[in-house]
Amino acid sequence: MTDSVGADPLGTAPTGYHPIMLAIEDHGVIGDLRTVALVGTDGSIDFACLPDFDSPAVFSALLTEEGAAAERSTFTVRPGSCTRTKQLYLPDSNVLMTRFLDADSVAEVVDLMDPEDDGTRPLVRTVRVVRGRQSFTVRCAPAFDWGRVRHSVELLEGVGAVFLPSDDSAGSGCLVLRTSAALRVADDPEATGPAVVAEIDLGAGEAADFLLTWHDEAPHRNDVDVLGEHEADRRRDAVLAYWQQWLARSTYAGRWREMVHRSALLLKLMVHRPTGALIAAPTAGLPEEIGGERNWDYRYAWLRDAAFTSYALMRLGFVEEGRAFLSWLEQRMAEADDESGLLPVYTVHGAPPPEEVELTHLSGYRGSRPVRIGNAAGSQRQLDTYGEVMDSVYIANKETPISYDLWTRVRGSLDWLDRNRHLPDQGLWESRGEPQFHTYSRVMVWVAFERALRLARQRGLPAPVEAWEKAAAEAYEEVQRDCWDGDLGTYTQFPGTDQVEAGLLILPLVKFSGPTDPRFLSTLQRIESDLVVDSLVQRYPPDGSDGLDGGEGTFNLCSFWYVEALTRSGRLDRARNVLEKAFTYANHVGLFAEELSASGEQLGNFPQALTHLGLISAAVNLDRALG
Repeated sequence: MTDSVGADPLGTAPTGYHPIMLAIEDHGVIGDLRTVALVGTDGSIDFACLPDFDSPAVFSALLTEEGAAAERSTFTVRPGSCTRTKQLYLPDSNVLMTRFLDADSVAEVVDLMDPEDDGTRPLVRTVRVVRGRQSFTVRCAPAFDWGRVRHSVELLEGVGAVFLPSDDSAGSGCLVLRTSAALRVADDPEATGPAVVAEIDLGAGEAADFLLTWHDEAPHRNDVDVLGEHEADRRRDAVLAYWQQWLARSTYAGRWREMVHRSALLLKLMVHRPTGALIAAPTAGLPEEIGGERNWDYRYAWLRDAAFTSYALMRLGFVEEGRAFLSWLEQRMAEADDESGLLPVYTVHGAPPPEEVELTHLSGYRGSRPVRIGNAAGSQRQLDTYGEVMDSVYIANKETPISYDLWTRVRGSLDWLDRNRHLPDQGLWESRGEPQFHTYSRVMVWVAFERALRLARQRGLPAPVEAWEKAAAEAYEEVQRDCWDGDLGTYTQFPGTDQVEAGLLILPLVKFSGPTDPRFLSTLQRIESDLVVDSLVQRYPPDGSDGLDGGEGTFNLCSFWYVEALTRSGRLDRARNVLEKAFTYANHVGLFAEELSASGEQLGNFPQALTHLGLISAAVNLDRALG
């Protein structure tokens, strides 16, 4: 849980409830397996894309600066008086509670999205007073299409309100807010359209419910039902049962059960259930450095991230998600172009990501511009993707033998890789600089063919074994010959540089190198010297060679890779110390963004799937090693 005193997390603003944009980390996440919403510790929904992860945002206040704009593009619940707030998840679930505490009252708002409602998929907010009496101002102020489309509001007496975008060509859909509370329209000349406001006063044991639903087409007013007296309660009970029953399938019972299970629940929220795709993160445009330019859109399915995520969930016993991802992956393989091969990233529906554009009307989180949507990484060559994908196929086959049709697609993908494996690429970290012969990519090329050979032999599947053996051997020798610098005593980021990078930590994880191989141990020592500070790990030195200006924070995933490398090399005390310290950088409900600033502030898109899957893998392996 967290405490908040109505001020910004850096303590620079006066106390009291007024528009102050929260830090990235001051949010919990709710979702329905199609999209998520970020709920702040002050009761504000500051970010949500509807109807899918990669749809345009209808709430995007997190990408604005403080001031009046912080009250636009939000859905807020503001108590009349409050000295502190606390936020927590209800047990073993993704149902979030935010509590408002005052000398004379205790109140709470319970937020959830319903993963089993395939229709309008409501976002449910219940405001309740536990002790004393409290007044609230509830304000729903959407801004369709990132605030680029204006809207109007129609009040439905005794039912709620309908928010109607004025630009039908934008495909924005519409929102319906149902509540028994009296609503009024509040105009703001600076906003893209009116908000609706409810002023409510509740005593102990009293509650008010608000259900916000998405509609592809505007419903007729007679088709909008009055909110039932116990509808929100029934949904809460059903959603709690859904998450608790899902988590009960976990096979993990180790030392760090709470952190591992919270990570599993978060990864499940990153699954787009209709398609089986797994997204990298549910946000866009959040900076890796305050005021910097590294502000990307992660609301898509990277094959690398999705393969890792699928593997992490399967390790905990959640095989259904792995099967769904393989089905989605098979479709991408079937559609792959003979010239370009697999793309590194897709939309949840399997299309290339949209063109990268800048939203110049948004000021950015704490003034960090540009805010980007779309992602140019979709046009990059990232050869390592084939290794991660093939590793996930190999692991999935241990649970359920893969189909012949999928094997046929795998062979086609490896044929493409064999023809193109000698080309430079942008690598794991998606450099915007010149392509290089990245060591990590060469290692993962070896992984792709090595895992395919194992699978073919274990199952007796037809395969061009000699060609794959030749490709694997050549990839292995290239790394040992070209990527090892004997004078420096380390593998390097790519041939010709003296820099190391944190991706080299995975060498023993993928069994390219033995964990006590002298070459790996000396590389680990160099990484510790150049990139590690205590438990925090940089990806690589930000010297501009990646084609971007400025710096970035330390990368949370790399801290957990570091734990695994320490574990496998037998340094268990150090591994446990690093893991426990890394856990302290999670936010109040156990979530991690992509990166950390020097002061421990969370940066980058939030929450990030890669970090949480790294946490799961590190905790499971260290727990096993400790016995």
